[in-house]
Amino acid sequence: MRPAAIRREPAVHDGFTAARLRHIIMAAVYRFAFGAPLLLVSVIAFTSAHGEEGRPAHVPAAHACLDQKERRAETASSGVVRLASAIHVAKSRMPGTVIQARLCRGQDGLVYVLTVLAHDGKVARIVVDAVKGTLIGER
Repeated sequence: MRPAAIRREPAVHDGFTAARLRHIIMAAVYRFAFGAPLLLVSVIAFTSAHGEEGRPAHVPAAHACLDQKERRAETASSGVVRLASAIHVAKSRMPGTVIQARLCRGQDGLVYVLTVLAHDGKVARIVVDAVKGTLIGER
């Protein structure tokens, strides 16, 4: 008795033709051609989010935030309240986590601009007078 002929499956799927391969390659080229410029524009927009004076654009225009050297000089020379006190005032207004704290020059003197992430997921900027330790406002 002779064994039955073994049916071999094609090595390449029947539906995978040269035209289909060309279509897949061209789709990838088009995705790259349109995706790369979009990515580049996004990166440029993200990195140019800083204002004219090196101040982040999301800080209100009335506040010019101090760099580390200026912060040290101000805290040593003037009666600035401790950051912990300002954080306590901010948390009494909005319970949550302080995710950013900046010492800035406001219209009426030095202020702490505190960014708070509330327990419900909302984000607020709370402004505390850096000399008196009182709440000025919230955004």
